[in-house]
Amino acid sequence: MLRTMITATNTMGQLQNKLDTISNNIANSNTHGYKTKEASFNELLYQQFNNDKQDRAERQSPLGIRYGSGAMLGQIQSNEKQGSLQTTNRDLDIAFNKAKQYFNILMPDGENGTKTVYTRQGDFYLSPLNNGTVMVVNADGYPLANATGQAITLPDNVKSFAVRNGGVLEASYPNGDIIRTDLAVTEFQKPQLMEHISGQYVGLPDNLAQLGYTQAEVVTELQGANRQQIGMQSGTLEMSNVNLSKEMTDLIQTQRSYQFNARAVTLADQMLGLINGIR
Repeated sequence: MLRTMITATNTMGQLQNKLDTISNNIANSNTHGYKTKEASFNELLYQQFNNDKQDRAERQSPLGIRYGSGAMLGQIQSNEKQGSLQTTNRDLDIAFNKAKQYFNILMPDGENGTKTVYTRQGDFYLSPLNNGTVMVVNADGYPLANATGQAITLPDNVKSFAVRNGGVLEASYPNGDIIRTDLAVTEFQKPQLMEHISGQYVGLPDNLAQLGYTQAEVVTELQGANRQQIGMQSGTLEMSNVNLSKEMTDLIQTQRSYQFNARAVTLADQMLGLINGIR
């Protein structure tokens, strides 16, 4: 009976992780740029019990008995499918209309200054600086990077913005001046290797070399002729790609699996009680 309990409890613990993943997806169904996380399961090791060598009876079933040890969460993958676009008609709301392309954000990194992280959440704002200029930042106040990896600063009397082909941010001024800036855009080649940092930010894992990859194999900075591959438009925001119907179905299935394993523990406990009651 103890083996039954161990197998069931192993699986219940992993199912709880899947429930947490589904809950997080549902909670972020209205978060702009959020990508659905999908959990997959693997079987744990089996233990083989062979038949008694003296038992030579012919059977149609496989020899011996194989006991499983339960299931474990194999991998939580990010679904990079394009989310629907929501029209806002706001100049600094920018959405990608191609998958796997991300904005570069300069996030503070303690004593190391800043580090580049990536997001598809495209609502940006102007933050005034002390020298009569403004900086383009996201909702958390982190600077949006240009193609050279620097924060974007502009004179503070900007009238309007527009996004042109090739990921060019065009700032117009009342006197007719126009300042064009190439936005930094990174395309993920292996999005499953990216590490979740916080909120809607992802970044390269610290142990990338140990995983056997180089930065060039995982991400591509869209520069030069590759900038024509950028799919971007202003006045819109990308919604999350969470499919609520699928999430609710997965939630019910996972709850049923959890109940099944909990029932196995209950039955094993009842059988142990019967054994203890034998006189």
